[in-house]
Amino acid sequence: MNTIIGQKRMRHSGPSLLLIFSLFFSPLAAAAEQTNPLAPIQIGRFSENNLDGWVEKEFVNQTSYQLITEDGQTVLHAEAIAAASGLFKEMSVDLTTHPYLNWQWKVETGHPPLAERTKNGDDYAARIYIIVKGGLAFWKTKAINYVWSSAEKKGATWPSAFAENNAILMAVRSPEDNTNTWYQEKRNIYEDLKQLFGEEIKKIQAIAIMTDSDNSKGSVRASYGDICFTAD
Repeated sequence: MNTIIGQKRMRHSGPSLLLIFSLFFSPLAAAAEQTNPLAPIQIGRFSENNLDGWVEKEFVNQTSYQLITEDGQTVLHAEAIAAASGLFKEMSVDLTTHPYLNWQWKVETGHPPLAERTKNGDDYAARIYIIVKGGLAFWKTKAINYVWSSAEKKGATWPSAFAENNAILMAVRSPEDNTNTWYQEKRNIYEDLKQLFGEEIKKIQAIAIMTDSDNSKGSVRASYGDICFTAD
Protein backbone atom coordinates (compact mmCIF):
# COMPACT_ATOMS: atom_id res chain seq x y z
CA MET A 1 0.00 0.00 0.00
CA ASN A 2 2.04 2.95 1.30
CA THR A 3 4.23 4.11 4.08
CA ILE A 4 1.01 4.87 5.92
CA ILE A 5 -0.16 1.27 5.86
CA GLY A 6 2.46 -0.38 3.67
CA GLN A 7 5.31 0.86 5.81
CA LYS A 8 5.95 -2.71 6.94
CA ARG A 9 7.00 -4.39 3.73
CA MET A 10 9.26 -1.59 2.54
CA ARG A 11 11.13 -0.66 5.68
CA HIS A 12 14.49 -1.67 4.21
CA SER A 13 14.01 -0.50 0.64
CA GLY A 14 14.13 2.75 -1.22
CA PRO A 15 11.04 3.39 -3.41
CA SER A 16 8.55 5.97 -2.20
CA LEU A 17 6.01 4.16 -0.05
CA LEU A 18 3.50 6.93 -0.60
CA LEU A 19 3.77 6.24 -4.32
CA ILE A 20 3.17 2.54 -3.72
CA PHE A 21 0.11 3.42 -1.65
CA SER A 22 -1.30 5.76 -4.29
CA LEU A 23 -1.02 2.97 -6.87
CA PHE A 24 -2.94 0.59 -4.60
CA PHE A 25 -6.07 2.76 -4.73
CA SER A 26 -8.57 2.30 -7.53
CA PRO A 27 -9.17 5.48 -9.57
CA LEU A 28 -12.38 6.27 -7.69
CA ALA A 29 -13.34 5.17 -4.21
CA ALA A 30 -16.96 4.11 -3.88
CA ALA A 31 -19.08 6.83 -2.34
CA ALA A 32 -21.38 5.91 0.50
CA GLU A 33 -24.97 5.77 -0.78
CA GLN A 34 -27.57 7.15 1.60
CA THR A 35 -31.34 7.12 1.16
CA ASN A 36 -31.64 8.75 4.58
CA PRO A 37 -29.01 11.52 4.74
CA LEU A 38 -28.73 11.19 8.53
CA ALA A 39 -28.56 7.39 8.71
CA PRO A 40 -25.27 5.79 9.81
CA ILE A 41 -22.82 4.88 7.04
CA GLN A 42 -21.91 1.25 7.59
CA ILE A 43 -18.26 0.45 6.93
CA GLY A 44 -17.75 -2.88 8.68
CA ARG A 45 -20.79 -5.16 8.97
CA PHE A 46 -19.03 -7.92 10.85
CA SER A 47 -22.08 -8.72 12.99
CA GLU A 48 -23.87 -9.64 9.73
CA ASN A 49 -21.08 -12.08 8.83
CA ASN A 50 -20.11 -9.68 6.07
CA LEU A 51 -16.65 -8.79 4.79
CA ASP A 52 -17.76 -7.31 1.47
CA GLY A 53 -15.35 -4.71 0.13
CA TRP A 54 -12.50 -5.55 2.51
CA VAL A 55 -9.23 -6.47 0.81
CA GLU A 56 -6.30 -8.07 2.62
CA LYS A 57 -2.79 -6.72 2.07
CA GLU A 58 0.15 -8.72 3.41
CA PHE A 59 3.38 -7.02 4.43
CA VAL A 60 5.33 -9.48 6.57
CA ASN A 61 3.74 -12.92 6.85
CA GLN A 62 -0.01 -12.95 7.36
CA THR A 63 -2.23 -11.95 10.23
CA SER A 64 -5.18 -14.32 10.57
CA TYR A 65 -8.53 -12.52 10.19
CA GLN A 66 -11.67 -14.59 10.78
CA LEU A 67 -15.32 -13.89 11.45
CA ILE A 68 -16.20 -15.81 14.61
CA THR A 69 -19.19 -16.05 16.93
CA GLU A 70 -18.68 -14.76 20.44
CA ASP A 71 -21.52 -14.69 22.98
CA GLY A 72 -24.01 -14.99 20.15
CA GLN A 73 -22.48 -12.09 18.16
CA THR A 74 -20.32 -12.29 15.03
CA VAL A 75 -17.07 -10.31 15.32
CA LEU A 76 -13.82 -10.06 13.38
CA HIS A 77 -11.03 -11.88 15.19
CA ALA A 78 -7.37 -11.16 14.42
CA GLU A 79 -4.24 -13.04 15.45
CA ALA A 80 -0.70 -12.06 14.48
CA ILE A 81 2.30 -14.27 15.16
CA ALA A 82 5.40 -12.39 13.96
CA ALA A 83 3.17 -11.11 11.17
CA ALA A 84 1.71 -7.95 9.68
CA SER A 85 -1.17 -7.86 7.24
CA GLY A 86 -4.18 -5.60 7.18
CA LEU A 87 -7.72 -5.39 5.87
CA PHE A 88 -8.35 -2.37 3.69
CA LYS A 89 -11.63 -0.88 2.41
CA GLU A 90 -12.08 2.01 0.01
CA MET A 91 -15.10 4.13 0.86
CA SER A 92 -15.54 7.86 0.32
CA VAL A 93 -17.23 9.44 3.35
CA ASP A 94 -18.32 13.08 3.59
CA LEU A 95 -17.16 14.32 6.97
CA THR A 96 -19.30 17.45 6.77
CA THR A 97 -22.39 15.26 7.22
CA HIS A 98 -20.94 12.19 9.01
CA PRO A 99 -17.90 13.28 11.03
CA TYR A 100 -18.03 10.60 13.74
CA LEU A 101 -16.32 7.23 13.45
CA ASN A 102 -17.76 4.57 15.75
CA TRP A 103 -16.25 1.15 16.42
CA GLN A 104 -15.84 -1.58 19.01
CA TRP A 105 -12.69 -3.51 19.79
CA LYS A 106 -10.93 -5.54 22.43
CA VAL A 107 -7.43 -6.89 22.91
CA GLU A 108 -7.12 -10.43 24.20
CA THR A 109 -3.33 -10.74 24.18
CA GLY A 110 -1.38 -7.52 23.82
CA HIS A 111 2.24 -6.52 23.38
CA PRO A 112 4.61 -5.85 26.26
CA PRO A 113 5.59 -2.16 26.37
CA LEU A 114 7.23 -1.25 23.06
CA ALA A 115 9.09 1.86 21.93
CA GLU A 116 6.20 2.72 19.63
CA ARG A 117 7.68 5.96 18.31
CA THR A 118 10.50 4.00 16.67
CA LYS A 119 10.49 1.73 13.63
CA ASN A 120 11.40 -1.28 15.76
CA GLY A 121 8.43 -0.63 18.04
CA ASP A 122 5.81 -0.08 15.35
CA ASP A 123 3.55 -2.99 16.41
CA TYR A 124 0.00 -2.80 17.75
CA ALA A 125 -2.43 -5.46 18.89
CA ALA A 126 -5.25 -3.38 17.37
CA ARG A 127 -5.40 -0.32 15.14
CA ILE A 128 -7.69 1.45 12.72
CA TYR A 129 -6.49 3.74 9.94
CA ILE A 130 -8.44 6.62 8.43
CA ILE A 131 -6.92 7.56 5.07
CA VAL A 132 -7.13 10.72 2.99
CA LYS A 133 -5.85 10.29 -0.56
CA GLY A 134 -3.56 12.85 -2.11
CA GLY A 135 -4.76 12.02 -5.63
CA LEU A 136 -2.05 12.51 -8.24
CA ALA A 137 -0.08 14.34 -5.57
CA PHE A 138 0.57 11.04 -3.79
CA TRP A 139 2.93 12.70 -1.33
CA LYS A 140 -0.09 14.50 0.14
CA THR A 141 -1.74 11.25 1.28
CA LYS A 142 -2.49 11.47 4.99
CA ALA A 143 -3.70 9.13 7.70
CA ILE A 144 -4.74 9.02 11.31
CA ASN A 145 -3.87 5.74 12.95
CA TYR A 146 -5.97 5.07 16.07
CA VAL A 147 -4.08 2.50 18.12
CA TRP A 148 -4.34 0.36 21.22
CA SER A 149 -0.99 1.37 22.67
CA SER A 150 1.28 -0.86 24.73
CA ALA A 151 3.28 2.03 26.19
CA GLU A 152 1.78 5.48 25.50
CA LYS A 153 -0.78 7.32 27.61
CA LYS A 154 -4.34 7.59 26.34
CA GLY A 155 -4.70 10.63 24.10
CA ALA A 156 -1.01 10.83 23.18
CA THR A 157 -0.20 11.56 19.53
CA TRP A 158 3.02 11.17 17.56
CA PRO A 159 4.18 11.02 13.93
CA SER A 160 4.73 7.66 12.29
CA ALA A 161 8.34 6.51 12.42
CA PHE A 162 7.93 5.50 8.76
CA ALA A 163 5.67 8.17 7.29
CA GLU A 164 6.66 11.07 9.55
CA ASN A 165 4.04 13.84 9.45
CA ASN A 166 1.96 12.18 6.73
CA ALA A 167 0.61 9.73 9.30
CA ILE A 168 -0.18 10.58 12.92
CA LEU A 169 -0.80 7.93 15.54
CA MET A 170 -3.19 8.48 18.44
CA ALA A 171 -3.42 6.24 21.51
CA VAL A 172 -7.13 5.61 22.01
CA ARG A 173 -6.43 2.83 24.50
CA SER A 174 -3.39 2.35 26.71
CA PRO A 175 -1.79 -0.34 28.92
CA GLU A 176 -4.10 0.74 31.74
CA ASP A 177 -7.14 -0.53 29.83
CA ASN A 178 -8.35 -4.06 30.49
CA THR A 179 -7.74 -6.93 28.13
CA ASN A 180 -10.62 -9.25 27.22
CA THR A 181 -12.98 -6.29 27.56
CA TRP A 182 -14.98 -4.70 24.75
CA TYR A 183 -14.69 -0.92 24.40
CA GLN A 184 -16.96 1.31 22.34
CA GLU A 185 -15.09 4.17 20.64
CA LYS A 186 -16.27 7.38 19.00
CA ARG A 187 -14.00 9.95 17.35
CA ASN A 188 -14.82 13.14 15.48
CA ILE A 189 -12.66 12.52 12.41
CA TYR A 190 -13.30 15.97 10.95
CA GLU A 191 -11.97 17.64 14.11
CA ASP A 192 -9.11 15.19 14.58
CA LEU A 193 -7.87 15.80 11.02
CA LYS A 194 -8.08 19.54 11.53
CA GLN A 195 -6.20 19.38 14.83
CA LEU A 196 -3.51 16.93 13.73
CA PHE A 197 -2.84 18.24 10.21
CA GLY A 198 -3.83 21.89 10.59
CA GLU A 199 -6.21 21.92 7.66
CA GLU A 200 -9.87 21.35 6.87
CA ILE A 201 -10.39 17.95 5.23
CA LYS A 202 -13.95 17.19 4.20
CA LYS A 203 -13.69 13.63 2.90
CA ILE A 204 -11.84 10.43 3.65
CA GLN A 205 -11.33 7.71 1.06
CA ALA A 206 -10.41 4.53 2.92
CA ILE A 207 -10.31 2.69 6.23
CA ALA A 208 -7.97 -0.11 7.28
CA ILE A 209 -7.67 -2.50 10.21
CA MET A 210 -4.42 -4.07 11.27
CA THR A 211 -3.19 -6.32 14.09
CA ASP A 212 0.57 -6.81 13.80
CA SER A 213 3.62 -8.19 15.58
CA ASP A 214 6.30 -8.43 12.90
CA ASN A 215 8.82 -6.21 14.71
CA SER A 216 8.49 -7.74 18.16
CA LYS A 217 8.11 -11.29 16.78
CA GLY A 218 5.45 -11.86 19.39
CA SER A 219 1.89 -13.16 19.35
CA VAL A 220 -1.12 -10.86 19.78
CA ARG A 221 -4.87 -11.33 19.47
CA ALA A 222 -7.68 -8.82 19.16
CA SER A 223 -11.28 -8.57 17.96
CA TYR A 224 -13.18 -5.84 16.13
CA GLY A 225 -16.89 -5.09 16.13
CA ASP A 226 -18.93 -3.16 13.60
CA ILE A 227 -17.60 0.12 12.20
CA CYS A 228 -19.74 3.04 11.03
CA PHE A 229 -19.79 6.79 10.51
CA THR A 230 -22.58 8.83 12.09
CA ALA A 231 -23.88 12.36 11.89
CA ASP A 232 -23.73 12.87 15.66
